[in-house]
Amino acid sequence: MIKRMTIMLGGMAILFGGLYGFQTFKDMMIRKAIGGMANPPQTVSTVVAANAPWQTTLSAVGSLRAVNGADLALQVAGIVQGIQFSSGESVAAGQPLLSLVATDDVAKLNSLQATAENYAIVLKRDEEQIKFSAVSQATLDGDKANLKNAQALVDQQKAVVEQKTLKAPFAGRLGIRAVDLGQYLSAGTTIVTLQSLDPIYVDFYLPQQALASISINQDVTISVDAFPGERFTGQITAINAKVDSTSRNVQVRATLRNGEARLLPGMFAKVEIAVGKPEQVVTVPLTAIVNNSYGDLVYLVDNLHDGQGIARQMFVKTRSPKGDRIAVTEGVSPGETVVIAGQLKLRNGSPVKVDNSHVPVAEAAPDIVDQ
Repeated sequence: MIKRMTIMLGGMAILFGGLYGFQTFKDMMIRKAIGGMANPPQTVSTVVAANAPWQTTLSAVGSLRAVNGADLALQVAGIVQGIQFSSGESVAAGQPLLSLVATDDVAKLNSLQATAENYAIVLKRDEEQIKFSAVSQATLDGDKANLKNAQALVDQQKAVVEQKTLKAPFAGRLGIRAVDLGQYLSAGTTIVTLQSLDPIYVDFYLPQQALASISINQDVTISVDAFPGERFTGQITAINAKVDSTSRNVQVRATLRNGEARLLPGMFAKVEIAVGKPEQVVTVPLTAIVNNSYGDLVYLVDNLHDGQGIARQMFVKTRSPKGDRIAVTEGVSPGETVVIAGQLKLRNGSPVKVDNSHVPVAEAAPDIVDQ
């Protein structure tokens, strides 16, 4: 009886011991599997940091403006009698463009001219007669005053007649005609726009801190959405004499050649001004920079071997980006491997696997062709 109890207790001990050992082994394997899953290698794309020429620039947005530009109108009302221009035509300064019916005004001018001619004849006759004391000096003085008054009335009426004719105030290109023959025009009605297109201005604003970096005749480069991939060059010709007290910005004007009249007033323009001399700095693609509340950082790859390594977080100091690239002044040395894609899933010490099969080219001036 005792022997049977002993065998039974021993069997139960072996059974429970096996169950305990199996459970312990299972827990150990689960912890190991979870530990392996907690920090698996992350696939990233990288580039090798290298020195490259870097030109510091000031960037701004501006608007194109004609050197001379106006919406032409007449200061008197009337009916359109003649139109001497075509839409989009280039005209010279002083060229007649449009005339209003001026029959009554011309008739009145002719009447006043006849009166002035009559006063001139009377004055000439009295000047001959005064030599023989046939007329008094008072009569002669009255004749002179009458002639001057008549001539003044003639000049006044000539001005009225001239107001019925629109002339180009300067040379340029006309816009689209906005009136028709026989139409009644009120004073001040816009007839057509006239713009002088060569040269052309670009007006833009810079922060007051930039005043030390700009000067008259300094080169500027602009690009416009209408001609993607092209750049137009000019020079700074004016800097405003005051800084806006609200924005603390200063207005700057540059002048550009526009012989082909491709740039038009009112266009939006992106402006760049090169400051200082080109220098050699470490550059990386803009996608390498990770922004957070503590500052800009990048991930470097250490111990890279057979396409695998360890990610290391590094805070950096940068300059303003140019195109797809950015200059790093502190934190990255030439030859270090920098992560440019896949950083969101990394932390300091994460194992990484490098895959550069789909890395796009990062250019400092993408799709830009100098003109």
